[in-house]
Amino acid sequence: MTRKIFPPPSDAAPASAPIPLWQQLAAVAQGLQMILAGQSGNAALVAVPVRLRPGVQALLFQVLRQLGRAQVLRKQLAPKAPPAKVDALLCTALALAWNPEQAPYEPFTLVNQTVEAAKRAGLQRQAGFMNACLRRFLREREALVAATDDDTLARFNHPQWWVDRLQKDHPQDWQRILAANNAQAPMSLRVNKQKMTPAQYQQALEAMDIDAKLFGQDGVQLAQAHPVQVLPGFADGVVSVQDGAAMLAAPLLLQGLDLSQPLQVLDACAAPGGKTAHLLEFAGAASPMQVTALEVDAARSERIHDTLQRTGLQAHAKVLVADASQPQQWWQQANGGQQFDAILLDAPCTASGIVRRHPDVRWLRRESDVAQLAAIQSQMLDALWPLLKNGGRMLYCTCSVFKAEGDGQVQAFLARNTQAQLLPSPGHLIPGIAAQGGALPDNDAGDHDGFFYALFQKNA
Repeated sequence: MTRKIFPPPSDAAPASAPIPLWQQLAAVAQGLQMILAGQSGNAALVAVPVRLRPGVQALLFQVLRQLGRAQVLRKQLAPKAPPAKVDALLCTALALAWNPEQAPYEPFTLVNQTVEAAKRAGLQRQAGFMNACLRRFLREREALVAATDDDTLARFNHPQWWVDRLQKDHPQDWQRILAANNAQAPMSLRVNKQKMTPAQYQQALEAMDIDAKLFGQDGVQLAQAHPVQVLPGFADGVVSVQDGAAMLAAPLLLQGLDLSQPLQVLDACAAPGGKTAHLLEFAGAASPMQVTALEVDAARSERIHDTLQRTGLQAHAKVLVADASQPQQWWQQANGGQQFDAILLDAPCTASGIVRRHPDVRWLRRESDVAQLAAIQSQMLDALWPLLKNGGRMLYCTCSVFKAEGDGQVQAFLARNTQAQLLPSPGHLIPGIAAQGGALPDNDAGDHDGFFYALFQKNA
């Protein structure tokens, strides 16, 4: 394989004037208020001016990871909840300042700039109240924090129902899972080995003074996150951003299949297209395999097209806007009414395994969501199973650590489908937890996200 040398990225635009901290804190508080009202973190960030967005995202993620502690501290300082806008500003300051060792700025600076943000927002009357609360916090910080240490919400920064479910599902490891959720996830890249080996790509990064290490079959993990625009070869599809746990999907589904044959593969919930591209990359340029990628949301389906175009794989894939659970609406168009050789079902789920990448999830989910999503997963499994050929394989996966979306779902599916055989599968992937025995063991996933995998074969 010829080694490709990448030119250095063009110089960045000259730095603009520094953004006042009060302005960033105001935007963070606004984002927090939106999330607590039920909007996603992505929606909250889209509302932030582009110039402010990188700094606001970093601060907002830190606030979300410490929000439980901040909410309990705010109740100590102000037992009666203030208006939502004031509460969001108070919790923003407390989340960032409660632990000086992790604070992005000096606590006194955070307090001063939070009060300034209140004044600039027209909250002059409330600014005095906020100043009094936060000055008291600075004076009595150690005692106030110590008084919250036994509170579940403050200690683990997750809703009580979430903690209770993890204790039940993973009685030996629940605290480790919660701790991992509150950490910042590393940036991982999947190298397209049709274009370059991971080792060669690591050398290309080193030439740009970007420190990285190899992992798995295709992975490169960066020591520090970088914008994709500066990564060598990203625009040419040499690498894609993907967590190590998600990189297991393509090899799990395709290993053992004859990729020299014109296999028909279905990626049932495909957006944003990372796994679709990986399936085609894994099969190799010479493979006649074709992938049908479904996505029920038209806007999100455009991201699949973008991914395939960037990676140069669009000729081997068909993208359809369709509901995977309603095959009568799309099966004929997708594969002429013929059964598939392999199906990947990355089902909608609580996303409880990727909280460190999406720290808003824990505050958006409700306990009732688990059963509702499990019902959707079950419906999808039953709808897609008849579309699989005898001898074919279906890979069921979720980015969840909840048993109801993993082991429990699989055992129920096997009980109602005698043709289904469970092949060796990772089961629940939980960071830092060593492999255990049993049909669905918990495997050591290192720095990877929480995930679940079950591989089925359809017997005649």
